[in-house]
Amino acid sequence: MRIVFLLVALFLLGTFAPPSLQRREPPPAVSRIGFTPVPLVEGAPATKRVGRLAFLGGWALTSNDPRFGGISTLHIEGREMLALSDAGWRIRLKLPPAAAWVAATIAMVEEGPGPQGDKANRDVEALVVHGGEAWLAYEQANAVWRYDRARFARLASAAPPAMARWNDNRGAEAMVRLADGRFLVFAEGDGGDSEALLFAGDPALPGTPALRLLYRPPPGYRITDAALLPDGRLALLNRRVALFEGFSAKLTIASLPAATEGALIAGEEAAAFEGRVMRDNFEALSVTRERRGTILWIASDDNYSPLQRTLLMKFALVE
Repeated sequence: MRIVFLLVALFLLGTFAPPSLQRREPPPAVSRIGFTPVPLVEGAPATKRVGRLAFLGGWALTSNDPRFGGISTLHIEGREMLALSDAGWRIRLKLPPAAAWVAATIAMVEEGPGPQGDKANRDVEALVVHGGEAWLAYEQANAVWRYDRARFARLASAAPPAMARWNDNRGAEAMVRLADGRFLVFAEGDGGDSEALLFAGDPALPGTPALRLLYRPPPGYRITDAALLPDGRLALLNRRVALFEGFSAKLTIASLPAATEGALIAGEEAAAFEGRVMRDNFEALSVTRERRGTILWIASDDNYSPLQRTLLMKFALVE
């Protein structure tokens, strides 16, 4: 059964489109998201540490709305959560203080590369929020769009020539805005070293110069998301799918190398989600600050499959 599940998961990973993109079903009157607590390690609720991450909480998210799921990137600020699916749904909600149902707002990103209704035109894989603006990276279009954060109306968009040769299903996967306004956009790649572009400014503005770097994930893994830590280092989320192990993930931390052509970004492992540790198709990463320090939020993409789950995990980074 496990092998069957993995074969199905491998297929769904890049091909499945949610039913709500294929059928014109009316959404529920109120979209509700349920938060059911999960442990860090199944059967070992006392375990509160994985690598350099201290476990603060975990939840399996469910919804009465078929548009919910497929989370590929997220931004958390206070109790506000904004998530984007790889089918173009933007999901806004307030995190509950305890396990509960909460109301959510779910709507399509109406303006994007190509008409609505085709998953390839709304394959959002990365999100950056800064001030009143939001940047989305579209994997299959290899484009970056900048929006008004509140209404998601387009402000600027570009398909950078430096991204044009990226495989349309292994393209723009992670994106970070540095403190000085430069952007890093990572290609998922085909395994091994992949490309990352360091933009001198806004990648959604046509003509922004870009420097080509390399990113080295852990062996056998591919990058799925990235975020900036308060000290300027990069937190990098990486995923692997193996026939007998299922999904696993590794979080690495790296310093930005000197801005020279071909410079290598290679992080040190901070945590490994494998074995009995709770895991699924981890694709989304957000960094926040609390009194207890630097907080990392990790979420999974369920591929709109009943065989997978949407997990949201909260950790404190232990330095």
